[in-house]
Amino acid sequence: MPTESEARVKEVIQRTYNVKSVRLNLNSEIDFQAGQFLCVILKTNPELKRYLSISNSPTEKGYLEFTKKLTQSDFSGVLDNLKPGDIVKLQYPFGKFTLRDDYKKIAFLSGGIGITPIRSISKFVVDKRLGMDIALIYANRTINDIVFRDDFEAMRKVYPKLKVVHVLSEATPGFNSLAGRIDSSIVKQEIPDYAERKFYLCGPPAMVEAMQKILTDELAMPKEGIVTENFQGY
Repeated sequence: MPTESEARVKEVIQRTYNVKSVRLNLNSEIDFQAGQFLCVILKTNPELKRYLSISNSPTEKGYLEFTKKLTQSDFSGVLDNLKPGDIVKLQYPFGKFTLRDDYKKIAFLSGGIGITPIRSISKFVVDKRLGMDIALIYANRTINDIVFRDDFEAMRKVYPKLKVVHVLSEATPGFNSLAGRIDSSIVKQEIPDYAERKFYLCGPPAMVEAMQKILTDELAMPKEGIVTENFQGY
C-alpha cells in the first residue's frame, strides 16, 4: 500500500528554462526503488495533483526530489511558485520501471522530461558500482532542452560503463550530438549489441509507442525485453 505524508520544500532547482526540480525535506528516510514515481498533491483549493517520477536515487539521502516540465496547467503555475518552507502532500511509491539484479546490460531510450526516472536509475547504478553496462540515447529539440546534462556528464566521468548519446532536432555547433530523431539506424549504430540488452523506454506516450515499434518491428526485439513508462508528468 502507498504511504501518504506531508513534506516541506527544502530547495527548488531550475534545471532548464522550463523544467524545475523540487527537493523535499524528509522526517525519516522513505523506502523506494530507483525509477518509481509518486503522487504530488498541492495544497490549493481545490487540491491539484500529478503523478511525477522521483528524480533522486535512493543513494541520495536526506531528501526526496521530483522534477517537472512547466506547462500552462494550473498545477505547473502553482509549482512554479513553490519556495522553501512550503508544504506539499505525497503518496508514494508507485511503478515498476525499476531494475532487476540479473540485468547485465541495459539501454534507455528517452525524450524530454522522460529522462527523470532514468536519472534516478543511472545514479543508483553508478553510486552502488553495480557494474551494469548502460547505454542511453536521449532525444531533445535543442541543447537547452537537455535535462540533467551536468549530472550525466559527472556520472560518465566516474563510471566508464555509462554511454550517453544526445539526439537533437536542432544541432548546436561544437556540441557532440546526432541530428534528427531516434530511429533503428541510430540504435544499431550506437548500441551494436542491442539484442543483448534490456530496453527501458520513457517519454511522451507517442514517443514511447514509436520506440516500441522500432524495437519490435524493425529490430526484432522481444516484447519481454522492453520495459515502458508512459510518462504522466506533463
